[in-house]
Amino acid sequence: MNSVFPIDEISGKRSRPEIILIFGSALAVIAIVSIVTSLLIRERASARDFAARSATNIVQLIDADVQRNTELYDTSLQGMITSWQRPEVRNLTPQMRQLVLFDRSTAAPYKGELLLIDKNGDILADSLSVIPRTVNLSDRAHFRAHRDNPDLDLLISDPFKLHTGYRDWCISFSRRMSAPNGEFMGIASGAMRLIYFKELFKSLNIGRDSNVNLISTHGFLLARQPDTELKDLIGEDFSQKPNFKRFLQEGNGTFISISSLDNKERMYTFSTVGNLPLIVVVGQSLEEVYAIWLRNTWLVVSATGVLCLGILWLTFLLCRELSLRRKAEYELAELAATDSLTGLANRRRLDQVLKAEWARGLRSGKPMSLLMIDVDHFKLFNDRHGHHGGDEALRNVATAIQQRIRRPGDLAARYGGEEFSVVLAETPLNGAIVIAEAIRAGIEALPRFASDDLPITVSIGIASQLSQPSATLSGLIGAADKALYQAKRKGRNRVECSVSATFSALPVPGEAT
Repeated sequence: MNSVFPIDEISGKRSRPEIILIFGSALAVIAIVSIVTSLLIRERASARDFAARSATNIVQLIDADVQRNTELYDTSLQGMITSWQRPEVRNLTPQMRQLVLFDRSTAAPYKGELLLIDKNGDILADSLSVIPRTVNLSDRAHFRAHRDNPDLDLLISDPFKLHTGYRDWCISFSRRMSAPNGEFMGIASGAMRLIYFKELFKSLNIGRDSNVNLISTHGFLLARQPDTELKDLIGEDFSQKPNFKRFLQEGNGTFISISSLDNKERMYTFSTVGNLPLIVVVGQSLEEVYAIWLRNTWLVVSATGVLCLGILWLTFLLCRELSLRRKAEYELAELAATDSLTGLANRRRLDQVLKAEWARGLRSGKPMSLLMIDVDHFKLFNDRHGHHGGDEALRNVATAIQQRIRRPGDLAARYGGEEFSVVLAETPLNGAIVIAEAIRAGIEALPRFASDDLPITVSIGIASQLSQPSATLSGLIGAADKALYQAKRKGRNRVECSVSATFSALPVPGEAT
């Protein structure tokens, strides 16, 4: 059965409220995801900034401690040089000279030897021995540097291991001793055990899988906490590593890079220690830097995901309810426009379509045809087979009519009782005659009722007319009704035409039709 509704009303497309609801929900989800993503990106940057500030504070703390110790060493060295240049000190007994040159600071846990060395490299005074050791140190790099360059002030050496005493890694602080005329007279040298920095670094909480390093500007690692598991890296040369080159070039700052030791991505915060040839580096694990942010991200993403899924699920439920409501409204509207017995359009729907097609014909200038169909001798049929048989006959007639209506725009309706109408939009008289004859023949060929030799037949009246301002819809209906009664007077089971003035030039079908 062709629908009594226009095709766009039942096309299966979503209704406007559903589209607005889906679009609004999609915008809400996109907005929520965008806002949350923006906040997470900003929080990630904040986590990095916070870690960088914390690392910077650690670096500054170490800087201050290293500079303080360096100043103490420098003060000791200058005091040793000043005292030695006094003749009365040099003439003291070794025991007294030891007390004058080296105060109690030389007994500090992480201080190494303090030495006065003459211009030939021999030891003049030794903090570890009242009688200076007979060791020549002229081959030491810092000795040669002071001897060859009178402009050097405090010099910090590369890491080395002591041959006496603690025998661990040290660096030396040294100054040149010069005569009044500038002649080289030797050096004052003090060693610092690098274990001092290791113990200092241990007191700092830098996070899991992170490290603190002290590196000389020559690229030698002086101290590191924690130690690597495989080997001791103190004294290792990193001067050719890309990260060290960046430390040296920028002086201080923060950047993220891959570690050359374990190939892990780390955030490096570094600073040059004052005017000293030392660089402090804190290498933080990115996993540690973003640990809190990652935990918060999982919570926020999970909550946002649940919220978005909830919105989408509610949207789905609302769309389904709207769809069910639209379907129910459509079914109710269809029931209101459908004849309950035959399933064809009812009289109300017929009147609506006639008015709509007549108005469209006025705009397009194309003809419109109307068939009026009446079942022959239906009262006698009803008397023979009863109302149940009559109802079944009407349903069969309606089915036969509907099967001959091919175009979606055409409409078959029950006009009333045993009378039916067919609206043929944009159909001239010749086409209407063909359809009417097909309907008449199809109904005559319907199976006969039991014990009834008479077939069911219909009489059909046709009216075809151009929709013009001078014509009226009631005139078209009246013409079709007149043609129907003409068919009945001529013997029934036939098709008759009523041709309007608009089609007066068309040939009028003969009685054979």
